[in-house]
Amino acid sequence: MTTDSLPVRTDAPDRTAPKKTSPGGRRTRDGRRLLAPRAGRQHHAGPLAYVLLGITALLSIFPLYWTMVAASTDNTRVSQTPPPFLPGPNLFSNLARAWDEAAMGKAMVNSLIVAGVIALSTVMFATLAGFAFAKLRFKGRNVLLMLVIGTMMVPPQLGVVPLFMMMSELGWAQELPAVIFPTLVSAVGVFFMRQYLSEALPDELVEAGRVDGAHSLRIFWSIVLPVARPAMAVLFMITFVHAWNDFFWPFVVLDMTNPTVPVALTQLSAGYVRDQSLIMAGALLGTLPLLAMFVVFGRQIVSGIMAGAVKG
Repeated sequence: MTTDSLPVRTDAPDRTAPKKTSPGGRRTRDGRRLLAPRAGRQHHAGPLAYVLLGITALLSIFPLYWTMVAASTDNTRVSQTPPPFLPGPNLFSNLARAWDEAAMGKAMVNSLIVAGVIALSTVMFATLAGFAFAKLRFKGRNVLLMLVIGTMMVPPQLGVVPLFMMMSELGWAQELPAVIFPTLVSAVGVFFMRQYLSEALPDELVEAGRVDGAHSLRIFWSIVLPVARPAMAVLFMITFVHAWNDFFWPFVVLDMTNPTVPVALTQLSAGYVRDQSLIMAGALLGTLPLLAMFVVFGRQIVSGIMAGAVKG
């Protein structure tokens, strides 16, 4: 057979031809177009998004602004219709009165101790329990988790009487330990940390620690804590604010000689005629530590959340 009788392929690509390109992207040797990657593409918000964000910010800031306005006027001006919308000249005098009449100095120290201890213990115990429920395998794990979640459905008011009797038997009535110990850990915190560690902590890291001979506490200290730090920061902030603002149980178990901030504020409304400007001044004093904490630690918490969202 001669070479002249062999069939010739007319659809074969010409490998000697130059590569074809187009403004829309690169092309292969046979002319097929490759889509250009869109890495680093940024999405810009439109005017409507900025309007909605501005309205949301104003609605969020307005209660704090109104508290400052009411705290800077007198009771007669606050009760007028329409009420004032600009700050008055009595802010510092009302703050000084509220500080003296409500014993805010001692109340703030007590609230700082209570909220700090509760937040730290909740973060540590919830992280330990969340790691156990998320990554450790043991008998009855799902049953225990369901029991923990089930406690969130029980109203706390149902346990007030037996809890108060227990605190009285221990000799902690009217003392800060009676507020601290019943809330050293929360079911919400355990469930929150369990959900976070289930997604953020790969099983391979835990298994690698086991292969290296590390026990559970060593794995928790060296592997789990660095991964869980963003969620721990968020849980600390939420728990601290909740413990600082808690009123019901401290009001039951404490008295006016050893109050927290919400309990101390009840002294400002105990008169026959309530001084609304004085009450607002006390509320502003009780809010300032939370605002200061958010200003100091808010950037670290947000950056920690963003760092925890990056995987790889």
